[in-house]
Amino acid sequence: MKLSILDQAPISAEQTARDALEQSVLLAQTAEKLGYTRYWIAEHHDIPGLACPAPEVMLPYIGARTGKIRIGSGAVLLPHYKPYKVAELYNLLATLFPGRIDIGIGRAPGGSAEATNALSDNFLQNVWKLPESLKDLLHFINDNHPEDSEQAKIKAAPLPEVRPEPWLLGTSKKSARLAAEYGMAYAFGLFMSAQDPQDILQEYYNAFKPGSTKSPQTILTVSAICAETNEQAEEIASSSLIWNIQQGRGEGISGVPSIEAAKKYKLTAEDYQTVENMKRKMIIGNPMQVKERLLDLHKKYKADEIMILTITYSPEDRIRSYELIAGETL
Repeated sequence: MKLSILDQAPISAEQTARDALEQSVLLAQTAEKLGYTRYWIAEHHDIPGLACPAPEVMLPYIGARTGKIRIGSGAVLLPHYKPYKVAELYNLLATLFPGRIDIGIGRAPGGSAEATNALSDNFLQNVWKLPESLKDLLHFINDNHPEDSEQAKIKAAPLPEVRPEPWLLGTSKKSARLAAEYGMAYAFGLFMSAQDPQDILQEYYNAFKPGSTKSPQTILTVSAICAETNEQAEEIASSSLIWNIQQGRGEGISGVPSIEAAKKYKLTAEDYQTVENMKRKMIIGNPMQVKERLLDLHKKYKADEIMILTITYSPEDRIRSYELIAGETL
């Protein structure tokens, strides 16, 4: 089973954004040493506690400090951008780091309505136009626009020897069908979805037509926290869980709280239920427990790869979680 990492570049309380971004570099370096397949960094805009608005800036920084692990965006939020510019950026990255670049595409705004309006005009209209924009992007990456089109006169230079690998990220049958129609690899965000992905992934497999990838490829992205014991894992996970509660209340602007602060945070009966619901979507436990859950997901959904998102207060706990999972599973 292949394992990979999704990094949202979380900022812990008492950490700076620079601290968090340097921890992202360390995480990618650690992932490479441990044998993870790929490392993706996410795009968010003006969300307190998340440090990366621009994967295209972080990726060359990380690529220059690693040697072979695949690196990419999780995801480029395409409705904010012109496909030509995105293709130029990732073709340049693929030229600098041959055979290592992924370009994950998403359609979410990645921030508040105010941030969305500051980033782009007519965002909702651009969301509706996503299939057209995505097709345009793939043509630029593959350098195969129809000869009679205006875009055929230009190239998203430099054209790399090994093209960036495009992935569509989603949580719905609509995104699965689009990925299948365009012959793209597909990543399902289980960590952010209440839906069972069984039918969605099957829709992708059934409808797939060869394109950028010759056969269906899938990633299942999950939230997981691993420690030496189940009790330690539960304690470490409390920071992330309480932070989610705080964000729902418009709090949490200082970043991921410490375990001590999480324990002291007052929860309502409704909050307790919310925490339990979140825990059911997460994998929390010791190495053997986490391995069993990952293998179950891999077998049940026939995913080619499991991508793991881990948010903790302590950067050391986050690294250790990935180490323990790799030691038991890879």
